Amino acid sequence: MDFNLKLLLIQAPVILFALTVHEFCHAWVADMLGDDTAKRQGRLTLNPIAHLDVFGTILMFLAGFGWAKPVPVNPLNFENPRKGMLLVAIAGPISNLVMAIVAGMILKFGIIDVKGTVINPSVTGITPTLLVVVILTLQFGVALAVFNMLPLPPLDGSRVVYGLLPERQAYAYSRFEPYGIIILFGLFFFGGRVFTYVLWYPVSIITEFLSGYSYFELWSVVRHLSA
Repeated sequence: MDFNLKLLLIQAPVILFALTVHEFCHAWVADMLGDDTAKRQGRLTLNPIAHLDVFGTILMFLAGFGWAKPVPVNPLNFENPRKGMLLVAIAGPISNLVMAIVAGMILKFGIIDVKGTVINPSVTGITPTLLVVVILTLQFGVALAVFNMLPLPPLDGSRVVYGLLPERQAYAYSRFEPYGIIILFGLFFFGGRVFTYVLWYPVSIITEFLSGYSYFELWSVVRHLSA
């Protein structure tokens, strides 16, 4: 893989923003529901330094998905602990999906002319860098939302499933939590085709639905404009 410093410099703020908004929304919803644990620990902030996990951020650059430091939550502070945890968990992926929807609408409805900008930026009046930022916001937003909704602990999807299951089944499901991260890394490093089906197919389908362009068509535009 060729090293592209220009692309890296554009990706960095987009990734930091996506991860920061994701974790901020967890903390904000928890605070709204009565748990100020995250707020007291300085996590109810849009300062990316408060949220970043080194490995998860690096993985975001390398693979297009990743994570930040988990927001501390005390479910006992919620009126309904299971429902509260579900709402806190789903807030992160929803925030990334909203980002992706806004970026997708900009592309789908021609607010930014993708093909025109690629062919002749001076005619469209849109800087190539701005187009790349919009595309990356869409791609990273969708990837983060889909990845975090996988039903594997410690991802948000596992908290959502736990909140939706009947109490007995939820307890049985929670017993798999210590093995979730092992399964996750196993899928990433050895899953190959399985990982493609559970992550990249949904990401590609949602990206095309939101923007009218395929994931790889948009990625080729990013590569072209950041060359």
